[in-house]
Amino acid sequence: MKDIPYKIMAVWALLIFAVTLLLVAIILLFVPKQKEPARTETFRKISVIWIRTFLFLIGSSLKVRGLGNFRKGEIYVVTANHNSFMDVPVLSPFVPWANKTIAKAEMARIPIFGMIYRRGSVLVDRKDKDSRKNSYIEMMGVLKKGMHMCIYPEGTRNRTDQPLKEFHDGAFRLAKDTQTNIIPTIILNSKKMMPADKEFYFKPGKLEMHFLPEVDQSQFEDFSDLKNEVHRIMSNYYSKHQK
Repeated sequence: MKDIPYKIMAVWALLIFAVTLLLVAIILLFVPKQKEPARTETFRKISVIWIRTFLFLIGSSLKVRGLGNFRKGEIYVVTANHNSFMDVPVLSPFVPWANKTIAKAEMARIPIFGMIYRRGSVLVDRKDKDSRKNSYIEMMGVLKKGMHMCIYPEGTRNRTDQPLKEFHDGAFRLAKDTQTNIIPTIILNSKKMMPADKEFYFKPGKLEMHFLPEVDQSQFEDFSDLKNEVHRIMSNYYSKHQK
């Protein structure tokens, strides 16, 4: 019974998301065609307004810290923790400058949502070896075009009692192969708002996203050493700052 108010809030949040999503889809129809990275940067700026509005209407907020850790003119692999569905809409819009996020291919099949989802994503079917290979090549292309690449190295939502799950190799292999430094990123409080162990549940709250100082990939001989160091940094930071 105690979860009923939060299930009602989940209905409200879903409704608001759908309505604002439709408005964004209509706006995008009138945006002139642009080349990359201008096309994705325009979408990111629209998304900032969209997500700020969405959060306000569902009684929530987002505080972003550490934007100064992005050096002007530099492109990064951004690695973020992943605790709930709330992480997905808040990450990409608030990374300064154009960026793409690695995302599940099956989500792109959802009407209207899929159109917007594809616009800001590199799609991958993790069960398909060819898809994984092609997505890696596409991520390299994103960086080459002058856009950040955002990745959740845990792969899926963290359902454990640990600060972070073990990391997959992809983000760190990408950083080494392209000689791109990493900005570790911690999203706080999203697990409380939409716990992975509760179905259709939303509790309004105050999200925080902290961009941490860049990690120089050239200081690590092997991508696995880079992975371990970033995991250590993010795990320690999360443990210290998550209330």
